[in-house]
Amino acid sequence: MGMVYFVSGIDTDSGKTVAVGLMARYLLKQGINVITAKLVQTGNEGFSEDLLKHRDMMGVGEFPEDREGLTAPQIFKFPASPHLSAQLEGRSVDVEVICDAVRTLATRYEVVLVEGAGGLAAPLTESLLTMDLVAQEKWPIILVTSGKLGSLNHTILSLEAIAQRHIVLAGVVYNECPAPHPCIASDTPRMIARWADRLVKIPEVDFAKLPDIDFSPIFE
Repeated sequence: MGMVYFVSGIDTDSGKTVAVGLMARYLLKQGINVITAKLVQTGNEGFSEDLLKHRDMMGVGEFPEDREGLTAPQIFKFPASPHLSAQLEGRSVDVEVICDAVRTLATRYEVVLVEGAGGLAAPLTESLLTMDLVAQEKWPIILVTSGKLGSLNHTILSLEAIAQRHIVLAGVVYNECPAPHPCIASDTPRMIARWADRLVKIPEVDFAKLPDIDFSPIFE
């Protein structure tokens, strides 16, 4: 059975998709059989634009599991919290379908990177938060943050919530795009390191020439 990592962000625009793509690319170069998935995709119809970004960054085409619907088992049209997007279509987020899909992927791949929708407290249903499902499934978390104003508060709150639910923190990815003020750029990672001892920085990404980033602190 492969290892499943859940990749969350401190908010919707933290850079999760780019982080997942770069991590998958790194693992492929290490000779590891890896696939990415979306817990829930909102704002799309019939496909996941985040998965397309992952595949492009990985330098691969469509996976058979993409065609099977295993990598994006729940897709909703309206760009909002999963519970609301589902309600607007007269549906509900089917948690069992999601978990079954991830388990199937883990039987076929060494590593499965599951990208969340929004932050850890994004509601999947009226009564289930994203982080509660992650705790239930015992998926280690990789948290994506940045140096934008307010991010330190959001990061510490997220790390406290992870610890409170006894979820394993695999590491933190610090997204340096957009570039913060130099004072923030030097202080924020230092402060985060007080809560997380595994931190990897991602510089501003040129998609025409993707950087080779060492994610070994997270996947050691």
